[in-house]
Amino acid sequence: MRREHRIALVTGANKGIGFEVVRQLARKNFRVFLGARNVEAGQAAADKLAKDGKVTFLEIDVSKSDNVRRAAGEFSKGADHLDVLVNNAGILLDEDEAILKISVETIETTLRTNTIGPLIVSQAFVPFLKKSDAPRIVNVSSGSGQLAEGADGWAPAYSISKTALNGVTIQLAAALPKFTVNSVCPGWVRTEMGGSDAPRSIAEGASGIVWLAADAPQKETGKFWRDRKVIPW
Repeated sequence: MRREHRIALVTGANKGIGFEVVRQLARKNFRVFLGARNVEAGQAAADKLAKDGKVTFLEIDVSKSDNVRRAAGEFSKGADHLDVLVNNAGILLDEDEAILKISVETIETTLRTNTIGPLIVSQAFVPFLKKSDAPRIVNVSSGSGQLAEGADGWAPAYSISKTALNGVTIQLAAALPKFTVNSVCPGWVRTEMGGSDAPRSIAEGASGIVWLAADAPQKETGKFWRDRKVIPW
């Protein structure tokens, strides 16, 4: 039997899509840990969402293994299990740079947060997820990481990092057959990263993530989604 109050952790959640995912999950009666690396911004975001449900700030920098381990330790002081992990934290450093000119440092920094980060966070929190009766991991990816449609040259480091994140999703799904593990593309959203010209609102971008986190069939795993439909890798 599913617990009355499910517990979720959302990384990169002090603003944008992550913040909205926390809000929507809290309204679905989740107890939500709002993860962010900036303590002041993260705590302020959690305080803003207090009226929507039980939201707790958790300091976590997904790019640093030691910080992730400390975050898992802090989490254990406030919860004995985790039902949903949403790996949302991400960076975009190279929007207008070309693949032949981009620096190795930009690529490494981007991969560290966007690809390796979700992996080490998953590794650290799997012991808590294993205590859930319906564990889920949702990796927030991007259509720019799709191989099926072909690259168009935009943001190569970011796009490569999302392609690799989809690979992480497949590997985790294979390693965790009792879990539901998926990638999701929120679409082009009006956030600080997406810009004001994006066609989707933040609420629209968060909707598909929340569906995978809370309502999608548990049997649906190892797939790439947009708008509640499976899309090609």
